[in-house]
Amino acid sequence: MDKQTVNQLCKQLKLGYIANNYHKVQFTTPKQYLAELLQIELTGRKQSKIKRLIKKAGFPNIKTLENYSFSNINFPQTISSEELTGLSFIEKQQNIIMLGEVGTGKTHLAIALGIKACSLEYKVKFYRVVDLVNLLTENLKKMNLRAFLREVRQNDLLILDELGFTPIHKDGAELLFNVISDYYEKNSIIITSNLKFSNWNTVFLDNRLAAAAIDCLIHHAHILVFKGESYRFKNALSNC
Repeated sequence: MDKQTVNQLCKQLKLGYIANNYHKVQFTTPKQYLAELLQIELTGRKQSKIKRLIKKAGFPNIKTLENYSFSNINFPQTISSEELTGLSFIEKQQNIIMLGEVGTGKTHLAIALGIKACSLEYKVKFYRVVDLVNLLTENLKKMNLRAFLREVRQNDLLILDELGFTPIHKDGAELLFNVISDYYEKNSIIITSNLKFSNWNTVFLDNRLAAAAIDCLIHHAHILVFKGESYRFKNALSNC
Protein backbone atom coordinates (compact mmCIF):
# COMPACT_ATOMS: atom_id res chain seq x y z
CA MET A 1 0.00 0.00 0.00
CA ASP A 2 1.49 3.34 -1.03
CA LYS A 3 1.81 6.44 1.18
CA GLN A 4 -1.00 8.34 -0.56
CA THR A 5 -3.50 5.53 0.05
CA VAL A 6 -2.51 5.29 3.73
CA ASN A 7 -2.93 9.05 4.15
CA GLN A 8 -6.36 8.97 2.49
CA LEU A 9 -7.53 6.13 4.73
CA CYS A 10 -6.25 7.92 7.83
CA LYS A 11 -8.04 11.07 6.71
CA GLN A 12 -11.33 9.20 6.26
CA LEU A 13 -10.95 7.66 9.72
CA LYS A 14 -9.82 11.01 11.19
CA LEU A 15 -6.49 9.57 12.30
CA GLY A 16 -4.41 12.62 11.50
CA TYR A 17 -1.70 12.01 14.09
CA ILE A 18 -1.16 8.46 12.84
CA ALA A 19 -0.96 9.76 9.27
CA ASN A 20 1.80 12.17 10.27
CA ASN A 21 3.79 9.69 12.33
CA TYR A 22 3.28 6.09 11.14
CA HIS A 23 6.47 6.18 9.06
CA LYS A 24 8.51 7.31 12.10
CA VAL A 25 7.58 4.36 14.33
CA GLN A 26 9.99 1.43 14.31
CA PHE A 27 8.30 -1.89 13.57
CA THR A 28 9.13 -4.78 15.88
CA THR A 29 5.87 -6.72 16.10
CA PRO A 30 2.38 -5.98 14.77
CA LYS A 31 1.01 -5.49 18.30
CA GLN A 32 3.85 -3.18 19.31
CA TYR A 33 3.54 -1.14 16.12
CA LEU A 34 -0.24 -0.78 16.41
CA ALA A 35 -0.06 0.08 20.11
CA GLU A 36 2.49 2.84 19.51
CA LEU A 37 0.45 4.32 16.67
CA LEU A 38 -2.74 4.34 18.75
CA GLN A 39 -0.87 5.95 21.65
CA ILE A 40 0.42 8.67 19.32
CA GLU A 41 -3.14 9.35 18.14
CA LEU A 42 -4.51 9.49 21.69
CA THR A 43 -1.70 11.76 22.90
CA GLY A 44 -2.10 14.08 19.93
CA ARG A 45 -5.85 14.35 20.42
CA LYS A 46 -5.45 15.05 24.13
CA GLN A 47 -2.88 17.80 23.55
CA SER A 48 -5.10 19.34 20.88
CA LYS A 49 -8.11 19.26 23.22
CA ILE A 50 -6.12 20.93 26.01
CA LYS A 51 -5.04 23.71 23.65
CA ARG A 52 -8.68 24.27 22.64
CA LEU A 53 -9.80 24.35 26.29
CA ILE A 54 -7.12 26.90 27.20
CA LYS A 55 -8.02 29.08 24.23
CA LYS A 56 -11.75 28.88 24.96
CA ALA A 57 -11.18 29.70 28.66
CA GLY A 58 -10.19 33.25 27.72
CA PHE A 59 -7.22 33.72 30.03
CA PRO A 60 -5.65 37.19 29.65
CA ASN A 61 -2.20 35.55 29.72
CA ILE A 62 -0.58 32.24 30.55
CA LYS A 63 0.57 31.64 34.12
CA THR A 64 1.80 28.41 35.70
CA LEU A 65 2.32 27.05 39.19
CA GLU A 66 6.03 26.54 38.53
CA ASN A 67 8.09 28.45 41.12
CA TYR A 68 4.95 30.09 42.54
CA SER A 69 5.49 31.05 46.18
CA PHE A 70 2.68 30.36 48.64
CA SER A 71 4.57 31.98 51.52
CA ASN A 72 2.36 35.09 51.62
CA ILE A 73 -0.93 33.15 51.71
CA ASN A 74 -2.80 32.24 54.88
CA PHE A 75 -4.46 28.89 54.17
CA PRO A 76 -7.50 27.69 56.11
CA GLN A 77 -7.35 24.34 57.87
CA THR A 78 -9.72 22.93 55.26
CA ILE A 79 -7.15 22.90 52.44
CA SER A 80 -3.38 22.87 51.94
CA SER A 81 -1.36 24.26 49.04
CA GLU A 82 -0.86 20.68 47.79
CA GLU A 83 -4.60 19.99 47.88
CA LEU A 84 -5.30 23.31 46.17
CA THR A 85 -2.92 22.62 43.29
CA GLY A 86 -4.24 19.06 43.10
CA LEU A 87 -7.63 20.62 42.17
CA SER A 88 -9.66 18.29 44.37
CA PHE A 89 -11.98 21.23 45.06
CA ILE A 90 -13.30 21.04 41.49
CA GLU A 91 -14.28 17.40 41.85
CA LYS A 92 -16.05 18.29 45.11
CA GLN A 93 -17.84 21.34 43.60
CA GLN A 94 -16.15 23.63 46.13
CA ASN A 95 -15.17 27.28 45.74
CA ILE A 96 -11.91 29.14 46.27
CA ILE A 97 -12.07 32.74 47.48
CA MET A 98 -8.85 34.74 47.28
CA LEU A 99 -8.79 37.96 49.31
CA GLY A 100 -5.95 40.46 49.50
CA GLU A 101 -4.42 43.70 48.34
CA VAL A 102 -3.70 44.48 44.71
CA GLY A 103 -0.60 42.81 43.28
CA THR A 104 -0.19 40.04 45.86
CA GLY A 105 -0.49 37.19 43.35
CA LYS A 106 -4.20 36.36 43.41
CA THR A 107 -4.80 36.60 39.67
CA HIS A 108 -1.57 34.73 38.87
CA LEU A 109 -2.63 31.83 41.09
CA ALA A 110 -6.20 31.83 39.77
CA ILE A 111 -4.99 31.64 36.16
CA ALA A 112 -2.39 28.98 36.97
CA LEU A 113 -5.05 26.81 38.62
CA GLY A 114 -7.29 27.37 35.60
CA ILE A 115 -4.52 26.35 33.19
CA LYS A 116 -3.86 23.19 35.19
CA ALA A 117 -7.59 22.42 35.22
CA CYS A 118 -7.61 22.67 31.42
CA SER A 119 -4.63 20.29 31.28
CA LEU A 120 -6.79 17.79 33.18
CA GLU A 121 -9.54 18.38 30.59
CA TYR A 122 -11.89 20.40 32.81
CA LYS A 123 -13.92 23.12 31.12
CA VAL A 124 -12.84 26.51 32.47
CA LYS A 125 -13.91 30.10 31.82
CA PHE A 126 -12.11 33.23 33.00
CA TYR A 127 -13.80 36.64 33.32
CA ARG A 128 -12.90 39.91 34.90
CA VAL A 129 -16.05 40.63 36.90
CA VAL A 130 -16.71 43.92 35.11
CA ASP A 131 -16.42 42.18 31.72
CA LEU A 132 -18.85 39.43 32.73
CA VAL A 133 -21.36 42.00 34.02
CA ASN A 134 -21.10 43.90 30.73
CA LEU A 135 -21.72 40.68 28.77
CA LEU A 136 -24.68 39.79 30.97
CA THR A 137 -26.17 43.25 30.45
CA GLU A 138 -25.62 43.15 26.68
CA ASN A 139 -27.22 39.72 26.37
CA LEU A 140 -30.17 40.86 28.48
CA LYS A 141 -30.75 43.78 26.10
CA LYS A 142 -30.48 41.43 23.10
CA MET A 143 -33.00 39.02 24.66
CA ASN A 144 -30.27 36.37 24.65
CA LEU A 145 -29.58 36.11 28.38
CA ARG A 146 -30.91 32.57 28.84
CA ALA A 147 -28.63 31.17 26.12
CA PHE A 148 -25.61 33.05 27.50
CA LEU A 149 -26.25 31.81 31.05
CA ARG A 150 -26.57 28.26 29.73
CA GLU A 151 -23.18 28.64 28.05
CA VAL A 152 -21.59 29.94 31.27
CA ARG A 153 -23.08 27.08 33.31
CA GLN A 154 -21.41 24.45 31.12
CA ASN A 155 -18.02 25.07 32.72
CA ASP A 156 -16.57 22.96 35.52
CA LEU A 157 -14.67 25.97 36.87
CA LEU A 158 -15.59 29.64 36.61
CA ILE A 159 -12.91 32.20 37.50
CA LEU A 160 -14.17 35.67 38.44
CA ASP A 161 -11.28 38.10 38.75
CA GLU A 162 -11.14 41.53 40.40
CA LEU A 163 -14.44 41.62 42.26
CA GLY A 164 -14.66 45.11 43.72
CA PHE A 165 -12.20 46.87 41.42
CA THR A 166 -14.93 48.57 39.41
CA PRO A 167 -18.40 49.68 40.57
CA ILE A 168 -21.31 47.62 39.25
CA HIS A 169 -24.76 49.03 38.60
CA LYS A 170 -27.73 47.47 40.42
CA ASP A 171 -29.04 45.45 37.45
CA GLY A 172 -25.55 44.13 36.76
CA ALA A 173 -25.11 43.13 40.40
CA GLU A 174 -28.34 41.13 40.30
CA LEU A 175 -27.26 39.39 37.09
CA LEU A 176 -23.89 38.55 38.64
CA PHE A 177 -25.66 37.09 41.67
CA ASN A 178 -27.71 34.87 39.33
CA VAL A 179 -24.50 33.42 37.89
CA ILE A 180 -23.10 32.77 41.37
CA SER A 181 -26.31 31.13 42.58
CA ASP A 182 -26.47 28.96 39.44
CA TYR A 183 -23.08 27.49 40.34
CA TYR A 184 -24.04 26.75 43.93
CA GLU A 185 -23.22 23.08 44.75
CA LYS A 186 -23.04 22.26 41.02
CA ASN A 187 -19.70 23.60 39.81
CA SER A 188 -16.72 25.48 41.24
CA ILE A 189 -15.90 29.18 41.31
CA ILE A 190 -12.62 30.95 42.01
CA ILE A 191 -13.09 34.59 43.00
CA THR A 192 -10.33 37.13 43.55
CA SER A 193 -11.08 40.35 45.40
CA ASN A 194 -9.30 43.18 47.18
CA LEU A 195 -12.35 43.70 49.40
CA LYS A 196 -13.18 42.17 52.76
CA PHE A 197 -16.57 40.47 52.94
CA SER A 198 -17.86 43.37 55.03
CA ASN A 199 -17.33 45.66 52.02
CA TRP A 200 -19.00 43.48 49.39
CA ASN A 201 -22.16 45.54 49.73
CA THR A 202 -20.27 48.27 47.83
CA VAL A 203 -20.16 45.87 44.86
CA PHE A 204 -23.70 44.50 45.00
CA LEU A 205 -25.14 47.86 46.19
CA ASP A 206 -27.55 45.99 48.43
CA ASN A 207 -26.86 44.42 51.82
CA ARG A 208 -29.36 41.63 51.21
CA LEU A 209 -27.87 40.72 47.82
CA ALA A 210 -24.31 40.90 49.16
CA ALA A 211 -25.20 38.62 52.07
CA ALA A 212 -26.88 36.12 49.74
CA ALA A 213 -23.87 36.08 47.38
CA ILE A 214 -21.44 35.57 50.27
CA ASP A 215 -23.64 32.79 51.66
CA CYS A 216 -23.64 30.94 48.31
CA LEU A 217 -19.90 31.31 47.89
CA ILE A 218 -18.55 30.53 51.36
CA HIS A 219 -20.68 27.41 51.83
CA HIS A 220 -18.30 24.63 50.67
CA ALA A 221 -15.53 27.21 50.13
CA HIS A 222 -11.89 27.64 51.06
CA ILE A 223 -10.89 31.24 51.83
CA LEU A 224 -7.27 32.18 51.09
CA VAL A 225 -5.98 35.47 52.51
CA PHE A 226 -3.02 37.05 50.70
CA LYS A 227 -0.68 39.15 52.81
CA GLY A 228 2.21 41.49 52.09
CA GLU A 229 3.12 44.13 49.55
CA SER A 230 2.42 44.13 45.85
CA TYR A 231 4.84 41.91 43.91
CA ARG A 232 4.85 44.43 41.09
CA PHE A 233 5.64 47.29 43.48
CA LYS A 234 8.49 45.35 45.10
CA ASN A 235 9.92 44.40 41.70
CA ALA A 236 9.74 48.01 40.55
CA LEU A 237 11.63 49.15 43.66
CA SER A 238 14.28 46.45 43.23
CA ASN A 239 14.93 47.65 39.67
CA CYS A 240 15.40 51.29 40.70
